[in-house]
Amino acid sequence: MSYQKRTALALASALAGTVVLMAAPAAHATVVDVDYKCKTPIGDKSAVSPIDIKSVKSGGGYRLTMSFQKGVSSSPVELGKGAMSPSAVIEVGGADSGQLQVSGAPNSAAIPANTPIKISDLSGTYTPKKSGKVDFTAGVLTIKALGTTTTCTPANKPGPSLQLDVTAAGGGQGAPDDDGGGQLPKTGPLDSAVALGTLGGTVLLTGAAGVLWLTRRGQGAAGR
Repeated sequence: MSYQKRTALALASALAGTVVLMAAPAAHATVVDVDYKCKTPIGDKSAVSPIDIKSVKSGGGYRLTMSFQKGVSSSPVELGKGAMSPSAVIEVGGADSGQLQVSGAPNSAAIPANTPIKISDLSGTYTPKKSGKVDFTAGVLTIKALGTTTTCTPANKPGPSLQLDVTAAGGGQGAPDDDGGGQLPKTGPLDSAVALGTLGGTVLLTGAAGVLWLTRRGQGAAGR
């Protein structure tokens, strides 16, 4: 096998390893059944709805969307178009902590009386404060309609619907002390591995280009 072919195979192998590192999963989502206990103007109600939380990278943060697969609570009277406004809290845990407020559009069609209220998708933007694996779990749901407020609280301690592997600006807790030394922020293990894989591919590319240049130069010199 020629030297050029061996170099090409080594380059392809290094790039393949880099692609595998880049493709490592950074998010894990699952649908979780949430048992909501609702305090309504006409008494207590309950309903179970599967909850799905998805994420899309947005600038330095993530746009999270919380989806309800079944309706919760109900109204004794019809709710006309636009009469109901939903919002909720997503509990943030794991490497980070806190709460994310999410909200959605009012109902796009009338909701008949005594019918489970279908909640529209609720969205909000999460910006990591700390680096690591962060969990997102369905929290309190609030429904406002016709001047009343219904509060639905998860009663079954649901598990996370989404887990993200995030890196905070500046590295979060993993960042070095700000001593003016101009140090680079630290990143997570996956980020470091990707960076090393990319660096290795770059070095190999540079080496291959140098070998090809020297080979061509040698061939040109021999032809003179």
